[in-house]
Order: sequence, then structure tokens, then C-alpha cells
Amino acid sequence: MAGRIPSAFIDELLARVDIVDVIDSRVQLKKTGREYQACCPFHNEKTPSFTVSPDKQFYHCFGCGAHGTALGFLMDYEHMDFVEAVEELAAGVGLQVPREQGESGQEHGYHALYEVMEKIARYYSRQLRQHSQSSRATDYLKGRGLSGEIAAQFELGFAPPGWDNLMTAMADVGVNAEQLLKVGMLVKKDQGGFYDRFRDRIMFPIRDARGRVIAFGGRQLDKDETGPKYLNSPETPIFHKGRELYGLYQARKAERKLERLLVVEGYMDVVSLAQFGVRNAVATLGTATTRDHLERLFRVVPQVIFCFDGDRAGRQAAWRALENALPVLSEGRQINFMFLPEGEDPDTLVRQVGMAGFEARMAQAIPFSEYFFGEISAAVDLGSTEGRARIVEKARPLLKKLPEGVFRHMMATRLAEIAHISPTMLTDLGAASTPKTTQVRPGSGGGQGPSMVRQAIRMLLHRPVLAKFFEGEILLEELDSPGLPLLRQLVEFISENPHVSCGGIVEHWRDQEAGKHLAKLAAQPLVIPEEGLETEFQDVVSRLVSQHREQLLDGLLAKAHLGGLSDEEKLLLQQALADREGRGS
Repeated sequence: MAGRIPSAFIDELLARVDIVDVIDSRVQLKKTGREYQACCPFHNEKTPSFTVSPDKQFYHCFGCGAHGTALGFLMDYEHMDFVEAVEELAAGVGLQVPREQGESGQEHGYHALYEVMEKIARYYSRQLRQHSQSSRATDYLKGRGLSGEIAAQFELGFAPPGWDNLMTAMADVGVNAEQLLKVGMLVKKDQGGFYDRFRDRIMFPIRDARGRVIAFGGRQLDKDETGPKYLNSPETPIFHKGRELYGLYQARKAERKLERLLVVEGYMDVVSLAQFGVRNAVATLGTATTRDHLERLFRVVPQVIFCFDGDRAGRQAAWRALENALPVLSEGRQINFMFLPEGEDPDTLVRQVGMAGFEARMAQAIPFSEYFFGEISAAVDLGSTEGRARIVEKARPLLKKLPEGVFRHMMATRLAEIAHISPTMLTDLGAASTPKTTQVRPGSGGGQGPSMVRQAIRMLLHRPVLAKFFEGEILLEELDSPGLPLLRQLVEFISENPHVSCGGIVEHWRDQEAGKHLAKLAAQPLVIPEEGLETEFQDVVSRLVSQHREQLLDGLLAKAHLGGLSDEEKLLLQQALADREGRGS
């Protein structure tokens, strides 16, 4: 894997990027005074409450509370991960993203493998258009109701019959057998030599979240041919089927603001649904839905709908998906279950009911809690004491897998209601306890109004240049005040990066606990007039210095009372008393 992106590069990147340009190219902004406004892209509203500040390089919605930097906007709006967002911004300002410790030979090899896979995808696509036997593939696709447009969007291709077509074609473009073997496109013979893994199949390129071809799936054309109907690439250095989802890249391209994703069984389900306008379907790759799959899905959307056959096998698969989802299902994440009528699959059903009818069925999918309690109580007599005890016994170990928080608390409370027991009997699940609350923020003064430290941090976020007034006073290590270590770090960071913006500061602390508090403070408007900000900040610094002196004096006096002052400390005490007298204290 490549090394980490240096934090200094992130600082430089955000100093060069203009958040207004980034957001305005995706959401139309209107200038209002010194800031820009729009209707929030993260929730429905008629009156604009989404504000972008070019001075702070920060956005904030007063309606839903969404806020962040240019990087955060791309991650939330475009559903990018952090690295993707960095690369997108860097490309826009002509910067090359560096890596700490440089790029490894292994990473360079991975780039070569991605290039090989891209060449293979183009080869299969050409074969679908040009090969003498490709009509068998195109006739099949037309028979499934697919248009040329959809086939092109999903880059469907054709692997001709024969044992070495791919190997021969790739040799002509500089790809050798060892490379093809490494990406799983060749199989090694026992007696030596290689042969093509995919033969006489319709080919489905599998792209990762960044759009790189990482694997293929192949659908058999000849029913009498031996081997599986659907064949996937094996595990390779760039493909791990327990992490990837077919169609996710295309879904994100088709719909910029995805609200939910539908998980179906196979490639043809995804492509067929897209043909009828359902563009938010993805498929696992011959494996049950894993925790990695779910984490990836929930980074993109808040709601995931599992689509299964309504038969026994489908119900068993649904329960496995439910069990795998338990560790990642916290508040803000929603899972539903959609079961198909007997004998139907997503392809046949969408042909019958159309896009509107299919989406109506998605909207009626069974909520997670309803399906969970319905399944565990199906074979239990809830009218008997023994039956209710049995449901608690079955549910307890499963609910323990849920993350602690509001959702687990509510599920445990519901279990208590079904079993007719007191919630206090399920304290291990949180049913009778209060969900955890957020701790006091740095510099919050213990809830007694904004402390001086918190005021100073907020003013620095709004106008970082104010840090110059802390020169000579920054090393107040002995001052006992909540949030002061963060304030010192903040002043030092601004001193080292004098042109940093509010957005750059927040991004610098992104992966730290302090980053959350800084982002919230940055989103809060200052009630101090712009022209009085400098004076107000100097006053806060002066009061902090006075507080430091008083704490220092109190400590020396207490130590003097015990008779333990050194000669140096006696001198400091004399100076501190003189300072107090000089201030009229």
C-alpha cells in the first residue's frame, strides 16, 4: 500500500483551493455580502440556509448543521473517501499527491496491474462489437431487454471461445503471461503453460470505488458447457471480493445524491434494474454481505435495502446478512429487507411492474427491527412464560453485538416489551440505562458559559492572524484551564502556517478528537463586530495572562506557607507580589 499523505501537503492543498469554486461547480451559489448562500444540498429546504465563507474556507448549514471544508464537502456530496477527495482537489490545482516514504515498488506494481486490467476491459468490449461469434452474446443481452446504451455504460464485453485468445491479444500490447496470471486472468496448467480463465462468456468489468478495473465476472453462454453459470476473478493483490461491490461505481456516477442502495444477488440484476431506471443497485461478488461491504455502503448512503428471494434459501441469506450487520448498525444507519414473490428475481419483477412499481416495493421493505423480532419469535409461543424467556435467550447475544448507543437501547427496550419484563432485567443491553452523552468540550468551562480559552479558540478560527497577539505568552504551561493545551497547539500551528484559513485549521485536526470540537466552534457565528474583534481578543489574552499570574502566585504562597521555597522561587514570589501591587490588586 502507498504511504500516508503528509499533513503538510493537506495544509498546502487547502491553502491553494478555493472552497467557493469547489462548491459552486456542484451547487449554484449566490453572493450575499461577504459570503455565499444556496439551498442546502444535504437536506430539502426552500429558503437558503447553506452558507459558504471564502474568508474562513468553510461551509455551514444553519438548517441541518452540516459543515466542513472543501475536502469534507467532496466526501459528503460526492461520496468520496478521504484519499479520493484529496486527489480530486489536487488535480484541480495541478498538484501531485505525495506519499510519506515515497511510493513502494509494490504500489508501483499495483499501478501496472490496474493498467493491465484496463487493457483487458477494452479488449473484451471490442470483441463484443467485432468478433465473428459475438452475435451469440449480443442476442442474449437483447433477449434480456438490455439496450446498447446500458451495455456501454456497464462496459459489457465478450470473451471469445478458445484457450488463448486473451493471452495472444495482450502479448501484442506488451502484457505478458505472468502479469495476466497475477490478475487472475490466466490459469496455470499442471503440465506447464497457461490458458484463459474466461472463455465464451459475457464479461462484466468490476470497478472499485475509484473507477479502476480490479476484476471480472463472466456469464456462461452455452448451457451445455461445463463449469459455473457465473464465474468471478479469483482473489488477487488488487481484488478482494469480501470488500468490493459490483455496480457501486456506476450507481455513484448515475445519481449524485444517493439516499439508499439496494443489494441484489448478481451482475445481471444490477444491469437489468439500471435498464428500467433503477440506478441504485449493487451486488456482492459470490459471497455473503460482509462487515467490510456494509461499512463501504454506509459511507455512501444512510439506508441499505437487501433484496432476497422469498423462499427458504432467501430467508436464510437474509438472516446471515442481518447477523453480519449487527456490529455496524448504529443510529443514523438503516437496514431494510425486501423479499421477492416466489419465482421472481429483480430482473423479471422490474419488467412486470416498471421502475415506479419496483421502487414502491423498495419503499415498503421490512425495517430491521421488525424483521429481527419477527424471525426470533416465529417459532416461539409468546403467550407462555417459557416462550417469552426463550425469545430473550435468543435475542440477548445478538443484541450485544450492536454498538452501544441509542439504537441498541431502543432494541433492548423493545425486547423487554415483547417479553413482558422490566427493562431493568436487560441492563447489560442498555435497556434501563441512559445512552452515553457527549463529554464537555475543550474549554467549555464545565457548562458555565464560554470560557476564556474557548473564546480565544473561536476567535482564532474566525481570524487566525490574531495569533500574533499571543507572542511571548504562549508557554503558559502552568495555567490550569480546560482546553489550554489545544489553544497552545493552535497558536503554534498558525505561527508556523501564517496564511492558513479556518478550513485549513479544521482539516489539520480532522482525525483527532479535537477536530470535532474545532469544527463545531468554526460553524458558530461570532457575535463580536468585525472591527472590535482584535480588541476583544487582546482582552481575552490579557485575562488569560492575569489568570496565569494569579495561579502562579497562589501556588508560591501555598508552598511558602509550608516553608519549602527555593531561593529562585522566593525571588519569583517577590516579583509576583510586586506585580499584583502594581496592578492594584
